[in-house]
Amino acid sequence: MAKPNSRSTLIDYCYRSLGAPVIEINVDEDQVDDRIDEALQFYQTYHTDSIEKIYLKHQVTQTDIDNGYLPINDLITDVIRVMPLRDSSPSDNMFDIRYQMHLNDVYSLGFMGSLAEYEMTQQWLALLDLIIDNDDKHISFERHKNQLRIDMDWSTEIAVGNYLVVECYRILDPALYSDVYNDYFLKKYATALIKRQWGANLSKFEGMVMPGGVTFNGRQLFDDANEELTKLEEEVRLNWEQPVDFYVG
Repeated sequence: MAKPNSRSTLIDYCYRSLGAPVIEINVDEDQVDDRIDEALQFYQTYHTDSIEKIYLKHQVTQTDIDNGYLPINDLITDVIRVMPLRDSSPSDNMFDIRYQMHLNDVYSLGFMGSLAEYEMTQQWLALLDLIIDNDDKHISFERHKNQLRIDMDWSTEIAVGNYLVVECYRILDPALYSDVYNDYFLKKYATALIKRQWGANLSKFEGMVMPGGVTFNGRQLFDDANEELTKLEEEVRLNWEQPVDFYVG
């Protein structure tokens, strides 16, 4: 059995699952395309296998500063945080507390010094930084606008040419990762959607008697497909959906 590795082979798989070519599937090509789009959208919204965690690097432009937000690719589903804007390089200021700590303590660490004391000092400095000089910014991600707003003074806290790193989750693009089309859930869900469309089409001829005494039973097809879709949607929400607070940074 050939594994679906493209949109067209996924459609062929769904047709075969429904009985083609032995049975004629009475669904228009445009309707099939709509159902595949619907299946992909549901899969990419709720299934953990459809996304990946990445870190995007963005070089700030004057347009970003004027707008007060960063443009975000439409494949991005959730933004966790923007990496700290400062402290990207070690300080060479002799009055900086980190400089003094390393100057006085690093030598002794290799001999009789204690790493426990060093680690406790680092944690204390991190706590002070979190309370007094926290670089974390409040962000607002608007997916349908493809915008990431960062609440800060863009005119003073960032400059043209600086880099921002965004921790986020991105949809696996099926055009690049063709194995997506062979996902077990996606195949079952797409087939059930096409089956429901088939039943909806045939329900218009409910009770019509064809030559040989054959009658259409589109309503049964429609109801069976609805039942399958309900089970699949419950399955993905229970087994493969991320927790509600998963994206809280």
